[in-house]
Amino acid sequence: MDAPLDGTSSRRGAVRAPQSLVAGLGLIGLGVFGVWASSDLDYGSLRAIGPGLMPFWLSIGVGICGLALAIAGFTHDGAPLQSFSVRGPVVITLAVLAFAITIRPFVLGGITTPGLGLIVAGPLAIVIAGYAGTEARFLELLTLALFLTAGCMLLFGDLLNLPIPIFPTAVVQAMTGVLPARTLLRIAAGVMALAGLGLLLVQRRSGRREPVDVARHSLTT
Repeated sequence: MDAPLDGTSSRRGAVRAPQSLVAGLGLIGLGVFGVWASSDLDYGSLRAIGPGLMPFWLSIGVGICGLALAIAGFTHDGAPLQSFSVRGPVVITLAVLAFAITIRPFVLGGITTPGLGLIVAGPLAIVIAGYAGTEARFLELLTLALFLTAGCMLLFGDLLNLPIPIFPTAVVQAMTGVLPARTLLRIAAGVMALAGLGLLLVQRRSGRREPVDVARHSLTT
């Protein structure tokens, strides 16, 4: 019997969609790790949200999605396992490590990295993670990084008021008593959003192609 044209598996065994099962188990593992990693953070309440509340429930949501995907591996026909490149996992791991050692001061032996805050760690991690794919373009990644980081700054630092380091330690020390922290945050987020918009306009202009005169082109050929 020929294989289905859409590439799905028609196995009669217990696992009908190996790819869905493995992906679901991976998400479940990620959710369990997130719950464990955020267990020492204060959850707070809905009126006063703590730094551990959002990571906890986000991890729960990831785990539930993984469970649904794993169950679908037994109940629905799907694609078999395929070979994959190690580039994606390696680059994503590097992006996570880059974020971890730059957002706060990081001590490794006798070396201490300066805490650069979300304003630097965010774009750095997003740009690095973008190169997990083979079609990464630096300007597009930088534009996305500016917009996402500006949104995260406003969401976590301004609206939710979470204790996340936003700016480099040196900037915080220099601006203490000069501008309120929220005012500085909003100004920085606005500047980043405008910079992202400027890059987006530059890319759109450079991506436009000159119209081709079909009549003249046909005469010359």
